[in-house]
Amino acid sequence: MPTKSETAKRTLLLTGASRGIGHATVKRFSSAGWRVLSCSRHPFPEDCPWEAGEEDHIQVDLSSPDDTIRAIDVIKERLNGAGLDALVNNAGMSPKGEDGDRLNTLTTDLRTWGRVFHVNFFSSVVLARGLFSELKAAGGAIVNVTSIAGARVHPFAGAAYATSKAALAALTREMAADFGPHGVRVNAIAPGEIETAILSPGTEDIVKDIPLRRLGQPEEVARTIYYLCTKESSYVTGVEIEINGGQHV
Repeated sequence: MPTKSETAKRTLLLTGASRGIGHATVKRFSSAGWRVLSCSRHPFPEDCPWEAGEEDHIQVDLSSPDDTIRAIDVIKERLNGAGLDALVNNAGMSPKGEDGDRLNTLTTDLRTWGRVFHVNFFSSVVLARGLFSELKAAGGAIVNVTSIAGARVHPFAGAAYATSKAALAALTREMAADFGPHGVRVNAIAPGEIETAILSPGTEDIVKDIPLRRLGQPEEVARTIYYLCTKESSYVTGVEIEINGGQHV
C-alpha cells in the first residue's frame, strides 16, 4: 500500500512563471500531478493551461523588498498549513540600454543594479528563508536558476544580470550547507541559449559555436528542474548543472 506521503499531492512554488522556462516548468510539474503555485509580476494569464491556475497564482513584484515579504504571507495562506515540496527561483531580469544595447559596468545606473539584484538574487533567499518551515516539513528542494552569463562575459547579458547570477550560484552553495541539515536540498541550473521570446538579436551567431549546434528548448530545462525536485536526485545538493549544449566547454 502506498504511504500518505506517496499519495498526497506535492506542491511547487515557482517564480517567473509567465513565459519561457517558467511556463514549461509549470506544464512539466502539472503533468506529473503537482499543485503549482505561480508567482509573477503579471496577473494570471487567461491562456495558461494548468489546473486551478488563477487561484494558485500570486502577483508579486520581486524587485520590491516590501512586496516580496508581503507575498510570503500570501503563499503561507495558500499552503494552508501544508508543506512546500519545491521552490524554484526562476524569475530574472536583464535590462537593456535605450537602443537595446548591453548595459555594462560603466553604463548601468545604481537603481538598475538594485532592481536586478533584488529580482535575481535577494528574492531567492528572502523566499527560501520565509518559507523555511514549510520546506523543512516536506523535506523539500530548492532550485535556483542561474545562467551561463554568471561564469563568463556574455555578449548580450548585462553586467548586473551576470553578476547577480554569479552571486546566486554562490548563494546556492551557502544555502545547501545551511538547509541540508534540515533535510532540504538546494541546487542550481545554469541555462545557456534557450529558445524563448527574450532571445537577443544575434544569438544565431553564438549557436554556430555551440557543440550541439542548436538552441536549447524550455522543456529540456524544465525536465532538469523536475529531476532536481524529485527523489531521483535525493542525494544531490549544492551543485549547479550546466544546460547549454556544451557551450561552456
